[in-house]
Amino acid sequence: MVIPTYNEVANITDVIHRLRAAELDIDILIVDDNSPDGTGKIADSLADSHTFVLHRDKKTGLGPAYLAGFGWGVTRNYDYFVEMDADGSHQPEELHRLLSAAVSNDLVLGTRWMVGGRVVNWPIIRRLISKFGTKYAAVALGLPYRDLTSGYRVLSRQLVFDILRSDLQTLGYGFQIEIVRLAAQENLKIAEVPITFIERVAGTSKMSKKIVIEAFLMTTTWGIKRVFNRR
Repeated sequence: MVIPTYNEVANITDVIHRLRAAELDIDILIVDDNSPDGTGKIADSLADSHTFVLHRDKKTGLGPAYLAGFGWGVTRNYDYFVEMDADGSHQPEELHRLLSAAVSNDLVLGTRWMVGGRVVNWPIIRRLISKFGTKYAAVALGLPYRDLTSGYRVLSRQLVFDILRSDLQTLGYGFQIEIVRLAAQENLKIAEVPITFIERVAGTSKMSKKIVIEAFLMTTTWGIKRVFNRR
């Protein structure tokens, strides 16, 4: 399990304790981007035989943090890789359902916008932006999935190899869309599992206009290329 962190001192301890309480056969890698609030030090204090910490020099985006974590895991021969946010929005108690689906799929998306999925404590505007964003990406890229930006997912070793060999271009949450796009291009098996997403109650969101614009522009570019490549 790869958990990127930047200024998550208020959340990381609870997330790790909940993961341990889930009693799953997992190892946890916290990838900290030199958090000025001391998250890295807290992560070090949580380290044990199944919890590890990878310190990076600076914050360069969600995508690079995951790539560093994937590279770390590949060299240690893990078969499955889990993405999960450090802010408590993804529920460790639901992970067993994603892992079960991963046995027969290369990418399992924890999906908010399907039957059984839900979002807690989001205002209507956030819901509309999220739904529009993933719908726009799905139409532009010709993908049938309902939550392309979800950050709670399981990836097979094969997909992670493909990601590390590819020249992924996005740094922020567009990275999640790019992974689904790559998996579909490689004809890998993709499944969706409903999840409950709970808005963070502590700390500050890393979402910004820059991240949203990057994802929108890259998705539009990929969509245009897709249309012209079909002609």
